[in-house]
Amino acid sequence: MRNLLGMLVLVALLLSLCGVAFAESEKSLIGILVPAATDGWGGGVAYFAKKAADDMELNYILLTSSNAEEMSGRIEQLISLGAVAIVMSPQFVGMEVAVETALKNGIVIYSFDMPIDVSEQYAENFYQLTGDNYSMGEESAMYIAEKLLGEGKVVILDVPSSGNVAVERKAGFLTTIAEVAPGIEVIATVDTMFTRQNGLDAMAYLLATYDQIDAVFSMDDETSIGALQAILTANRTDVKVITGGGGCQEYFNMMLDKKYADIWVASATYSPSMILNCVENTVLILEGEEIDQLIVFPTTIVDKKNAVDFLDENTPY
Repeated sequence: MRNLLGMLVLVALLLSLCGVAFAESEKSLIGILVPAATDGWGGGVAYFAKKAADDMELNYILLTSSNAEEMSGRIEQLISLGAVAIVMSPQFVGMEVAVETALKNGIVIYSFDMPIDVSEQYAENFYQLTGDNYSMGEESAMYIAEKLLGEGKVVILDVPSSGNVAVERKAGFLTTIAEVAPGIEVIATVDTMFTRQNGLDAMAYLLATYDQIDAVFSMDDETSIGALQAILTANRTDVKVITGGGGCQEYFNMMLDKKYADIWVASATYSPSMILNCVENTVLILEGEEIDQLIVFPTTIVDKKNAVDFLDENTPY
């Protein structure tokens, strides 16, 4: 009798474990698409997306892509695997066809950072969360205008390959600087990338070309790290302000470094950690909750006065 009872308990236990395993396997698949990390910000996006999915114990697949064609193929792959939702950080133009195909199949799309132009008939299941790129330009312009007391020469480190990101940041900067500080002259714009090496090369060229540069409107923290290296190497003391964008911990620490005490080093926040909210909101949508289809995070300027409030030793970016 005892053996029979023990056997029944064992069977019940095994069945319960099978039930748990079955329930886990039945979780709806969520796809997470991020760019192949070519810079710290991109790496941060992947890190925070994975962290959110792991913390929420989701059934997910995280895939990386190096261009629009590859990411479009990843979307097709997720459709074939039966994904019910895709959280994506496109960073590329030309994603419309693949995204609309997913939407036609009833898949929820949550885009982080970049907008995607989808047809009205499929827009119901399309969501976007972004930082405020235009405001980043505005806030940077006001910061530079304040530090230069409304007079001086500024150079712009542009990043046209980033599409609307650079377009909006630059538009916000140029419109605002013309309004609040007409005495400030933009003397040059150089195309660069969101990398340190590109920032260093572009700034070295500008320093060799212009005898007087009072401020640098840079759109990215890592670009700014390279630009600061060029400024120090050239022993230039005319540069009084440099902006950035993103939320790089190394850049925040540079704001507090005595080496840069004579330069107002600043950044307009646009953290890769915002993708956490995309993952969380996607789950809420799948659970039937109503979420705003467009969420825009406000911009905050970080400099030596408040950098300590933004330090986080746990983030990889």
